[in-house]
Formats: sequence, C-alpha cells, structure tokens
Amino acid sequence: MRLLITLGVLIPTSFAGWLVWQSADQSSGAGKTGPTLMPLPDDSRENSGSGASGGDTDGGGGPQDGNGGKPLAGMTVVIDPGHNPNNRRHAAEISRSVNIGTGRKACDTTGTATASGYSEADFTLDLARRVRAGLRERGATVELTHQGRRPWGPCVNARAEAGNRADADAAVSLHADGAPSGARGFHVILPESVNEGKADTRAIAGPSRNLGRELADAFREFTGSKPAAYAGDGEGTDTRGDLGGLNLTRVPKVFLECGNMRDPQDAADLTDRKWRDRAARGVVEGIAGFLAKKP
Repeated sequence: MRLLITLGVLIPTSFAGWLVWQSADQSSGAGKTGPTLMPLPDDSRENSGSGASGGDTDGGGGPQDGNGGKPLAGMTVVIDPGHNPNNRRHAAEISRSVNIGTGRKACDTTGTATASGYSEADFTLDLARRVRAGLRERGATVELTHQGRRPWGPCVNARAEAGNRADADAAVSLHADGAPSGARGFHVILPESVNEGKADTRAIAGPSRNLGRELADAFREFTGSKPAAYAGDGEGTDTRGDLGGLNLTRVPKVFLECGNMRDPQDAADLTDRKWRDRAARGVVEGIAGFLAKKP
C-alpha cells in the first residue's frame, strides 16, 4: 500500500514537470524570430544562389514585397573579402606585378592587423560571410571572390574580373585600414572615371558613386561609426584611380574601409562580433538601397 501511495504522488508531479519543460522548450525554439545575420552560412554553399532549399528563409524579420518577401530576387552581388589569411605564407606569389589598367601593381598584399594580431584578412572574410547571409535572405544571388581556402590571392585583377564575369548588379570589396593610431572612422573608395589601357570605368563611375553613397549612409546608421576625417572628402567617400580592383571593373563597385585597425578604439569595434553584425547589416542595407533605385 505504501508503494502505491508513493507512486500516486510521483507520477502526477513528474508529468507536471514534463509539461513545464515542454512549454519552456517550445517558447525558446525555432518559432522565435530575431536578428537574421547569424549564424554564419557554411562555406560549402558558396555561389549557390538564393538558397531555395529553405536554409535562407526570411524568418519573418526581413523586408516584404510582392516577390514573396525577396526584394533582391534576380539580382547578383559579388562580395570581395580583401586579402587572404594565407597570403603571409606566399610572399613571392603575391608580390608579382599584375596589370591594373593604368599601370602595374602587386598581385595582392597581406593587409594590416590590430595590435593584438587580429588580421584584416580574417576580419573581411568573417564580415563577407555575414553580408552574404543577409543578402541571400532578401533573395540575391551572392558570390564571394574567395573563401579563405586558397593558398594565396586572388590577385586584384582577378577580383575585378569576378564581378565582371558574374555580370554583377553591384560589387563591394571589404577592407579595414592601417592608418596611424588616432585616425578613426570608415570610408568608401569610389572608382575614378578613367580610360587608359585596360581600364575604362566611364560607364560605371556614376553608378558606383551612387552605390558608395548608399553604403556610407547605411554603414554610419547601423554601426554608429563616423566617416574618416583623414581620407577623401571627410564625408565618408574617397575617389581613386590607382586600384586595380576598381580600374578593371565593368560593374558598379566600391571598396569599404570599415575602420582603422591600428587605432585602439576602432580595433575594439572591429574585433567585436556584435559590432560586425551591425556592420554587416549596414553593408546589406546599403547594397539593397542602391539596387532598389537601380534603373
């Protein structure tokens, strides 16, 4: 009799506890919506388009339109993570010169790094993956110029060619600066209108300027960062004709220098994952804003 009484007490109590556990589990599970730039997509999905298999669903938080909530469907974007984490092991290969249209320059460089050793190449690759995830949510086909698995490179001319080959609607090369400590802020580098040798940016200089302005405005809004006073016009844009990645492009393209890795305050942002989430959102919104106004 004592055994039966004990069981009679334990069974309802255990069942009630199971119900509470089930309820808590369901309230914290897949039904929640929230920030959509994380987690990062697996590299095996490179160049796989808009992710129609279901892994890139909007989750209820993305912009909606008449195209099933995918306003960038049919658009192609090329994201270029500046440098390569493996470049430092291949000095000879990345030092060889290549044609940048207006002259010759090194194939690539190692990039810069923070005082703690966080490299520009690691930063740009991480940010590029976050941007790719956000753009795919909106329906865009997104290609990265590399995944960090190459032994070195690609060279700057090949990075430009990646956007041309994809006939991209927009291309953005992601970087972080190596200016002296004390120089802070981001800036967007625009292609100068050039027509020399293999370089002819006359048709895309104007659209690239529009892309750069949209990107600068959105990046400032979502990161809270200020435009770099030490570069360009002091308002967040700088026009240059000496970069192969811009000289050789045939599609609208800009470089984004997200901050100065050599400045302690900027470095604190660049090494912060939550800040990189906001930075990625700024890049996505800037590109989306440009594409929404594209003729």
